Amino acid sequence: MKVCIMRHGEAGFSASSDFSRALTNYGIKQSNQAGMWLKEQGYQFELGLVSPYLRAQQTFTALSSHVNVAKIETDQFLVPGGNSSHAAGILTMLLAEGTENVIVVSHLPLVGYLVNELCPQINPPMFPTAAIACINLSLDSAGKLEWFYQAE
Repeated sequence: MKVCIMRHGEAGFSASSDFSRALTNYGIKQSNQAGMWLKEQGYQFELGLVSPYLRAQQTFTALSSHVNVAKIETDQFLVPGGNSSHAAGILTMLLAEGTENVIVVSHLPLVGYLVNELCPQINPPMFPTAAIACINLSLDSAGKLEWFYQAE
């Protein structure tokens, strides 16, 4: 299964709570660029798993205007302090059920921890805003980091 793990685009800091921080204009641009890049690479996703935080939802909305995502699920565990083992367990379950392509949109530090959970043999990449790590996940071995995309 291909799992693309994405950090949200650049967000502003003027909000009443961390939950409600919105993307900046640059963050929207980054998210659109990432979606266009995924489309150019031929990606389509069966499922998008997205943090409930506003900036992650906005990132997904911009990205999915360029690349097809058949189904979206908002996952309360994909928040900044979320549990990477729980997220990895969900992905492993999806793999066992036959899912082939998933995109996860979340936050630091969870995105780095999740890459480490799925690919324990590597040091996880730094995740600037709107960066994406693509992992080839299989049931019989550790995940393999296939590529890393960074928005301009």
